[in-house]
Amino acid sequence: MLLTFKNLNRLLVLSFAALILAACTTTPQDTASTPSSSSASKVEVVDGVYVGTDTVEMLAVDVPDRVFFAYDSYSLTSAAQATLAKQAKWLKANGSVTIAIEGHADERGTREYNLALGDRRANAAKDYLMTQGISASRITTISFGKERPVNSASNNKAWAQNRRSVTVRTN
Repeated sequence: MLLTFKNLNRLLVLSFAALILAACTTTPQDTASTPSSSSASKVEVVDGVYVGTDTVEMLAVDVPDRVFFAYDSYSLTSAAQATLAKQAKWLKANGSVTIAIEGHADERGTREYNLALGDRRANAAKDYLMTQGISASRITTISFGKERPVNSASNNKAWAQNRRSVTVRTN
């Protein structure tokens, strides 16, 4: 087949139309692991602590499963206390549920130091839940130190995401 100017023009127009259509298509978002839009919040740093939902899964609808800590700290921020208060409310409504609280640290520091820090973070969360009326018999703690990062990069944002405690349902 001989390409004439008319055929070449048609080919170019069809190619251009195909490119435009391809650029306009959207890919459906995977919502299986995305928090509901009503619970999503802007990611920000408050007092040097990473706060946001881009790394947060849900223990239940609108109940975040993790809290974040400042560098070298196991003190609960007001944001962490608010999250744990939501967890306590949910746990009270679901009296047969038991949980494990995992303590985590960022990659800086020795393995031993980070295991101890992760343990203190998990226990800080447990202690707070107990002050909210949750029985200690329903809560176990474990520290993973720096062994299970959610973000393996070596920068401030990654480290802040890794300094956390995570509440996991065990039954």
